[in-house]
Amino acid sequence: MKHYTYPAVLTIAGSDPSGGAGIQADLKTFSALGCYGMSVITALTAQNTLGVTGIHSIPPHFVAEQLETLLQDITPLAIKIGMVHTPQLAGVIADCLLQFPNIPVVLDPVMIATSGDRLIENETVAAIIQKLFPLATVITPNMDEAALLAGTPVTSVADMQAAGKTILGLDTNAVLVKGGHLPSEQLTSLLFTSQSHRVTEYTSQKIATKNMHGSGCTLSSAIAACLALGDALPQAVQKAQDYVHGAILHGADVITGKGHGPLNHFYNPQTLKKHELE
Repeated sequence: MKHYTYPAVLTIAGSDPSGGAGIQADLKTFSALGCYGMSVITALTAQNTLGVTGIHSIPPHFVAEQLETLLQDITPLAIKIGMVHTPQLAGVIADCLLQFPNIPVVLDPVMIATSGDRLIENETVAAIIQKLFPLATVITPNMDEAALLAGTPVTSVADMQAAGKTILGLDTNAVLVKGGHLPSEQLTSLLFTSQSHRVTEYTSQKIATKNMHGSGCTLSSAIAACLALGDALPQAVQKAQDYVHGAILHGADVITGKGHGPLNHFYNPQTLKKHELE
């Protein structure tokens, strides 16, 4: 009798009770792309489509216990990291990742809210850069986060070019600077890799909707899912970009809540894939 395994993907991130972002968006994305989703929660948030009103960090020792217990039993094919709210959390996550150097890691540096408010302190930013950046296959800052990391304003594609090169110098393997906040009708994202001086450009058309809640979480988790399914990083980013564009497009006319609504993660769901065990 043949036996199979699912392509498992782990998200290490915060919880969004409104379902649009955080681990909820990640798990929907993994499922929609045919992967088996798992989650380790780093923070509980009080939020809705109008904004975040509170963040409660999970104690680092319990995040470590979640990770250790899970990974003793199931090994993911890729890992996505989202909200890391304290330096101590960055440390325990890094300690865990060091035991699994061959698993691709997508790090979404959740640092600034859609409202522009800072979500984490400078000490935590420094810990993420020092401990998690070197372990990540790719990090995925938006323009505001890229500006914070590079220490310069980022308002144009030229600024994104400069910031990406600066962030790549922070002992990172690859950086995807997302241009979703560009004022133009054509949106541009740029992928920088330490192995090549070539910058890969991804473009898409802006969609007229305010339903963008969780788009960054969805993109990073989609990249992780595609890496788990065997795609190389440039192809994984392209497939993830296409998936997010479709999810925004198919959710553009739906009203969920009074603010920025979620994406339609299941506009084209894939069957949960199985890999034959040798």
